[in-house]
Amino acid sequence: MPESNETRTPLELVVAWLQRHGVRYVVIGGMAEVLQGGLRPTYDVDLCYDRSRDNLERLAAGLKEIDATLRGAPKDVPFSPDVRTLEFGSNFTFDTDLGPLDLLGWVEPIGDYQKVAAESREVSFGAGTVTVLDVEALIRIKEHVGRPKDMASLAELRAIREERNRRSPAPP
Repeated sequence: MPESNETRTPLELVVAWLQRHGVRYVVIGGMAEVLQGGLRPTYDVDLCYDRSRDNLERLAAGLKEIDATLRGAPKDVPFSPDVRTLEFGSNFTFDTDLGPLDLLGWVEPIGDYQKVAAESREVSFGAGTVTVLDVEALIRIKEHVGRPKDMASLAELRAIREERNRRSPAPP
């Protein structure tokens, strides 16, 4: 029997939704930290998404399904999460039926989906895997952005990197 939405985490809900729609994405931000052993609490799901036309079509259909609205925008601001809107924008912050969702078409200082995907790895998640931005890239992002919460994450990310290096040293 499938789990109810009440017992699933926001990331589990979002991943299931994206898989159902066939959307290409990489988990970034706080959830990427958590999936790689970090303990910092995070309350939204941050994703880098492929901006190809076919992926935008699938994403737009999915966003309508979860009642995506622009986070922080007045309720009377007209917004439709359709392909045209997604093509004209790049980075979006949404409130959805699944919780807060940040979709980034461009991630500073790395770049677009293809560049982010090249610095990602598969990690176990639920009954399968999910593509997650690697620790080294997360560290570069946190150093580049430099917000207080990013600085707090850096020590933990560096410790994760050191533990991985200790367990699997790089070849000479």
